[in-house]
Amino acid sequence: MSILPPSEQVTKIIDGLLGEERQDGENLLSKLVHLGLQKLVQEVLEAEVSSFLGRERYERHTTGDEEMDDVKVPWRNGYKDRSLRTAEGRVPIRVPQVRNTDEPYRSELWPHMKGNSDTLNNLVVEMYARGLSTRDIEAAFTDPETKKKLLSRTQTSQITEALWEEYESFAKRDLSLFDVVYMFLDAVYEPMRRYGRMKEAILCCWGVLRDGSRVLIHMDLAQTETYDAWKSFLENMVNRGLRTPITVTTDGSKALIRAVEETWSNAYRIRCWAHKARNVLSKVPKEADFEIRSYLASIREAADWATGRQLATMFIEKYRERFPRAVASFEDDLEASLAHLRLPPIHRRVVRTTNLIERAFGEERRRTKVIPRFMDEKSGLKLAFATLWRVSQTWRGVRFSEHEFRLLGKLVEWVRSPAVEDEKQHDDGVAMSGA
Repeated sequence: MSILPPSEQVTKIIDGLLGEERQDGENLLSKLVHLGLQKLVQEVLEAEVSSFLGRERYERHTTGDEEMDDVKVPWRNGYKDRSLRTAEGRVPIRVPQVRNTDEPYRSELWPHMKGNSDTLNNLVVEMYARGLSTRDIEAAFTDPETKKKLLSRTQTSQITEALWEEYESFAKRDLSLFDVVYMFLDAVYEPMRRYGRMKEAILCCWGVLRDGSRVLIHMDLAQTETYDAWKSFLENMVNRGLRTPITVTTDGSKALIRAVEETWSNAYRIRCWAHKARNVLSKVPKEADFEIRSYLASIREAADWATGRQLATMFIEKYRERFPRAVASFEDDLEASLAHLRLPPIHRRVVRTTNLIERAFGEERRRTKVIPRFMDEKSGLKLAFATLWRVSQTWRGVRFSEHEFRLLGKLVEWVRSPAVEDEKQHDDGVAMSGA
């Protein structure tokens, strides 16, 4: 019987397989995936036993307790043959056994592993999604001594096709199940190698649902942020059953604004305050920055819509002569800049900017920077989706109590009824004080 642990035995098999000559058409990838999974699981189970015993294989127990008759010293006692079921068949696993314990030893990891197939595939996909390039993954699966590769970059790319399947399923979901209260729209640009220095826009939509959860609703690729691109993007969601949201937060893109207002004419569009403030402050001298910034904050944080509108009028009158360009920037799309003040106070901070999107894009760029340029649209979109989807799983929810639902009642009734757009622009009775 071999004295090598099962993990090292599998390593020798892999080394032999890599060194053999192969016939054309032989499915080496499938064999390597099975062996890689087997090796990975064996190493984890063996490490669990070493941790339980407090010593490695063939390492002596050094406390001296073995000389005491009333103290049990546990030791390794062979293996039991088990298997993991995968989509392509069963992978044999030898589960380590331990003897001479007060209670029978049972692995805490093995029951979990039994219910998870294609572990190595998932590991490779997660490594790729979390920022490792195919070159990095190839290096991680290369023996540092023999330089033999368990997975090549080409094989890694084949495995990560699972991300594209995830995206395709995501992009076809039935959206009628999502009761979106607050919606956010923005885009991130990624360079495509086949177009030289050209970047393409990845259009994204987030939402806060009625149950308070924040979700990634849809994303798609467009050459740039044109009206037609955004209109098609929004119509795709509507055709899949998405209902009219109460608010839609956007930046100042004229193409996006037009597409939103044509698609959901009754929804309250909110202009991102982070973008608005930057635009205004870029047009005032440095010595006036604090003064203007403070005034803008007072408008943004107003107690209600009427107060915010009054403060905005005062700002315009006070600074029109001194800073005409800044005031013109402030007046642009002013109603959308004040729309967040119609909402329950606890939600205003959530909806008044696209900061959540910007932070997610920052994480997406951090992970994709290891790939300076994507080979094609598919590779760019699948990695952007993988990273943004995983970031979205960490988003914290938004509180919705009976109080918030009561305050939102009039807005919901208005937005989701066949109202006349002109009436909404002048109906201040819907504005909320939050009292």
